[in-house]
Amino acid sequence: MTPDDRRLRTVDLARSAGLSTQQIRNYEDAGVLPPAGRTESGYRVFGERHRHALLTYRTLRKGYEPLTATRTMRTVHEGDIPGALALVDAAHAALHEERVSLRAASEALEALAREEPAPSAERSGGGTLRIGEVAGLLGVRTSALRVWEAAALLTPGRERGTGYRVYGPADVRDARVVRALRRSHHLFDQIRPVLDDLRREGGSEALRAAIEARGRALTARTRAMLAGAGALHAYLEATATP
Repeated sequence: MTPDDRRLRTVDLARSAGLSTQQIRNYEDAGVLPPAGRTESGYRVFGERHRHALLTYRTLRKGYEPLTATRTMRTVHEGDIPGALALVDAAHAALHEERVSLRAASEALEALAREEPAPSAERSGGGTLRIGEVAGLLGVRTSALRVWEAAALLTPGRERGTGYRVYGPADVRDARVVRALRRSHHLFDQIRPVLDDLRREGGSEALRAAIEARGRALTARTRAMLAGAGALHAYLEATATP
């Protein structure tokens, strides 16, 4: 009997990966593993292909997360290799969008660092500015500020009685970010997460630290995805029909 023909019991396969026998059964039911053979008495019989599939899945899930890894292996075992590769492609595309968003946030912070601080409260009438003043400060048209507001990028308050828009320091900061990123040709959908992050972190320094941490996490995930893709390629090569 060659290594490829070696028969493994459920417990053997489980021990080889440090799992429980129930997890192995669950993986087979989910399609993570190809269907197992059965003995005359109904016991599952696994082989080298099942062990290889299990190792591939466990490598995949480190970078692609359990749901995508499960769907990918199930699609492979259903015989739809292009469909499985499409799932891998989609995961890489999503990671790329995360990097684009992260780069946009970094560019916004750099732009803010180059900017002059917002005008003082004495000049801005108690800490707020009207739309025309903000437009003049940023060198844009008032219509641009209205478009950004309509796109839910800016949320200025309203003056009691008159209903005029009033921009506080945080609103002016947000407008600076939008202007900087629009000049870099970022789309509204790419700018919105940057503003959300800035507001959530409470300031540029906190956001900068969060961006650096997220960048390290993305790099680690990219490396894990490369390892997973390599494992999947090796599995497809090993199980390809001659």
